[in-house]
Amino acid sequence: MDLGIRGRTAIVCASSQGLGRGCANALAEAGVSLVINGRNQALLEQTAQEIRQAWGVSVTPVLADVSTAEGQTALLNACPTPDILINNNGGPPVRNFRELDRQAILSGVTMNMVTPIELIQRVIDSMVNRGFGRIVNITSYSVKMPIVGLDLSSGARAGLTAFMAGVARSVADKNVTINNLLPGSFDTQRLRSNLSLAAKRNQVSEAEAVARSIANIPAKRFGTAAEFGQTCAYLCSVHAGFMTGQNILLDGGAYPAAF
Repeated sequence: MDLGIRGRTAIVCASSQGLGRGCANALAEAGVSLVINGRNQALLEQTAQEIRQAWGVSVTPVLADVSTAEGQTALLNACPTPDILINNNGGPPVRNFRELDRQAILSGVTMNMVTPIELIQRVIDSMVNRGFGRIVNITSYSVKMPIVGLDLSSGARAGLTAFMAGVARSVADKNVTINNLLPGSFDTQRLRSNLSLAAKRNQVSEAEAVARSIANIPAKRFGTAAEFGQTCAYLCSVHAGFMTGQNILLDGGAYPAAF
């Protein structure tokens, strides 16, 4: 399918690896010029080069922490008026909520709620003025289904979801859409790291921890960054202009409800 966005520009946050890279790669395949972001320079440069070679599009790597004002400014200096914004950021580690002090809570809210709001504030009016914009926030299926130990991440992302619900509808008539992608268990470095910690905590092998995790997914496998990215790219396409303010689960059926 031709997504109708060839020649558009996109900022994809936290995209040197994992789900962010999956989104960047799918957008590049659709002919979109990219600004990608990460905090590991070698990995970021490698990702940029691989995407350029694969799809022949412009890829500008920006080494920055997107949670900081300086990092956001660096991204927007590289692409002041993007047509597409993919909000993505790491979340707080698994932790008992009793161990969270005020600073930890504020940091988590900054990473997963405040940062995407700030970026949207800075790009949305240019999208409205052009009559085209696509914003996708990568959140988590924990917004809908609690995961013990990820309470801070879940709360911050749920706050973003509620905040954006009204904003999305305020710009829908300008062909600017805002949607949220809610990933479940995808085969990324972050997932493997969490499973390794779970294995140690439960005194089982990493293979057993993986098997237990997969057993709870009706699809009986982890998702891939590539299929996540293709879903993101579709939400950014001309074909998805009538879809806004939605929360799209990609979890292999793990969320156990009809609605």
